[in-house]
Amino acid sequence: MDANEQPHSWHYGLVALWWAEFNRDADEETAYFRRIIEQFGEPALDLACGTGRVLLPLLEAGLEVDGCDISADMLALCAERAAEAGFAPNLHRQTMHELDLPRAYRTIYICDSFGIGGNRAHDAEALRRCWRQLAPGGALVFNHYLPYNDADLWGYWLPDSRGALPENWPADDPARRRVLPDGDQLELATRHTSFDPLAQHMTLELRARRWRGGELVAEEYGTLLENLYFCQEILTLLAGAGFEDVAVTRAYSDAPASPDDTKLMFVARKSPDSDGV
Repeated sequence: MDANEQPHSWHYGLVALWWAEFNRDADEETAYFRRIIEQFGEPALDLACGTGRVLLPLLEAGLEVDGCDISADMLALCAERAAEAGFAPNLHRQTMHELDLPRAYRTIYICDSFGIGGNRAHDAEALRRCWRQLAPGGALVFNHYLPYNDADLWGYWLPDSRGALPENWPADDPARRRVLPDGDQLELATRHTSFDPLAQHMTLELRARRWRGGELVAEEYGTLLENLYFCQEILTLLAGAGFEDVAVTRAYSDAPASPDDTKLMFVARKSPDSDGV
């Protein structure tokens, strides 16, 4: 990806609809981020909020949370779901590395989205923007899967294994289809198409299909670049963004991370002595 190219994602159209209808289970994440917001304060910002998987339950818990996402489709579905529940949250369409919102936040959280869609320069700038958007003493909290989280994908760091890319699409299987309220069915499939161990990024392709009465009526494809980071790299990025107090814990836990953990939480504080936003 060229340094000047804008980030992109596959979270549009049929994929956004899938997320809104079938990706709503967030009990563990919601409980964790609720504790985080109660610890560091409101207002909070759900960065890469999508269709509101975490945002909406936090609103229902009485917390003041805004949302921000790159996808207009995801935000529209989030607003629709929020209105059905009686809420009208502030929702903003911005990329992470262009984050520039009208108020400061005590808490900013990112769930499952750091490092996807853009390049490494975008990721570094996103962390700087988060630091600027925080009130003094506020916290940025996000999770990250380490590159060796998936043993099968870890093999692609080796030249002989990369010869198997791109992966084949999975065989058609009606059991993977999910039924929409109107009776249509949606099916998602993903595959890894390339991996660059020097650049430390992997490219994924997604295929979304809509079926009606057993007939395929729509098909959409998208690609997504995922930047791969090790723990110490993220700590270096956070320090470069201005964060001086960073804790690394196990996923959705306050317990310190161990060498056996492959999914980590980063809790980065902005100094209380910082000069505003």
